[in-house]
Amino acid sequence: MVTTDLDPTTRRACASTVIAADRRVIFDILADPAMHPSIDGGQTVRAPLASNPRRLSMGATFGMSMRRLARYRIRNTVVEWDEPRLIAWRHFGGHRWRYELSEVPGGTRVTETFDWSTSRRPRFIERAGYPQRNLRGMEATLDRLAALATAVPNGPAVTGPPSASSPR
Repeated sequence: MVTTDLDPTTRRACASTVIAADRRVIFDILADPAMHPSIDGGQTVRAPLASNPRRLSMGATFGMSMRRLARYRIRNTVVEWDEPRLIAWRHFGGHRWRYELSEVPGGTRVTETFDWSTSRRPRFIERAGYPQRNLRGMEATLDRLAALATAVPNGPAVTGPPSASSPR
């Protein structure tokens, strides 16, 4: 079950769930930009750019082909990194996508945060309805992440998008 919280005063939207998988497996999925289209619940991330690193690290840059109304590309920079506990990236708009992982009974608590407190245009983000829209997408993202991470419990990290017959 995914729980959510939207706090306009801190300009953060969070979704959290417990996934029955080792946090290293989950972190490895998040640190692999090739996996991002497979976990994106907002269905805007289409494909990783060929120039991406195979694995993210602090300061790494990576790009995605995106689609929301029109096709576009976005470049992100990893700005928070504490393997296997925390990873966050931002793009030119300044807002951040953060994943925090902590061991709990039954697996790993994963909290995804859309943090627009660091945005260059926070009022635009609010007026455009992104916090609410992103919160719905984050719920789906955590469900997709759980499906991938539990496909091979405590096994090796997933190293690419699932095939058409794989669980999403």
